[in-house]
Amino acid sequence: VSMWLGNLLLLVLNLPLIGIWVKLLQMPYRFLYPLIIGICCIGVYSVNSNPFDVFVMAVFGVAGYILVKLDCEPVPLLLGFVLGPLLEENFRRAMLLSRGNPATFVTEPVSAGLLLIALAGLSSLLLPSFKRTRKLAFREE
Repeated sequence: VSMWLGNLLLLVLNLPLIGIWVKLLQMPYRFLYPLIIGICCIGVYSVNSNPFDVFVMAVFGVAGYILVKLDCEPVPLLLGFVLGPLLEENFRRAMLLSRGNPATFVTEPVSAGLLLIALAGLSSLLLPSFKRTRKLAFREE
């Protein structure tokens, strides 16, 4: 019921304000970026009332800007942040169940099969670039 009520209120608020949202999208980025950064700073500070959190946000913002300028893809980094803790927890659980023996990943049929599938997928992505590099290296001029 609360979801229906929330969607109804969003509908009532957004229909009259649609013109403002369109105008907001037409705003130049040089005005929009400081507004977004200010709202982010207010939101980060309001969580713990700690100025250090705003500083950490600024450091990660600069790091993100550097990564964008270096043409680094953000998706693998985001996947690492999301799936990393899950991977660590399950790896620790597997090590506890196997009493610290890492050979369980290649001796058990299910885990060995999944590792082979992952290796095949990784090699299918990397082999074309190796072939291209090899052709360039052995090209006669």
